[in-house]
Amino acid sequence: MRIVWGPEYELDILVIDQQHKRIVDFINALDQLVGKPDAYLGVARILYDLVDYTESHFSFEEALMERAGYKELDDHHHVHRQFTQRIESLLRSTEKGEDVAEALLQLLEKWLLHHILEEDRAYTDQVRDFIDSIGRESMGGWVNDNVRKHFRVS
Repeated sequence: MRIVWGPEYELDILVIDQQHKRIVDFINALDQLVGKPDAYLGVARILYDLVDYTESHFSFEEALMERAGYKELDDHHHVHRQFTQRIESLLRSTEKGEDVAEALLQLLEKWLLHHILEEDRAYTDQVRDFIDSIGRESMGGWVNDNVRKHFRVS
């Protein structure tokens, strides 16, 4: 396992932490494929799932930041968009038959360590204060509605 989820990755916003854990799952699944000669289909599948998941996660996270009144939302959205474009570029390379597993793995690790640990931490106090101000029960309803809105829920 390449990355073991631990408290150092937690923002203490349960729904966001759960989504970030899923990104760690992608990293670990990808790590199992790097260097294997028959990894193409597995890497392509991870990339397709990752594009879908990160777009859903980003739209959910941004909706939460907007609801909390986070003033740096536009900048955060821009960073999300840049990352999505890099992932989509790697997906196009995979569709051309290129081996992008190692490049994707490095990108995801860098993203995890920098974005979650630094850029996401910038909004956590404001979002946690917002959650506390409306109450966990009210927040639970908003989360449920928005998970259904932003993610494919089976």
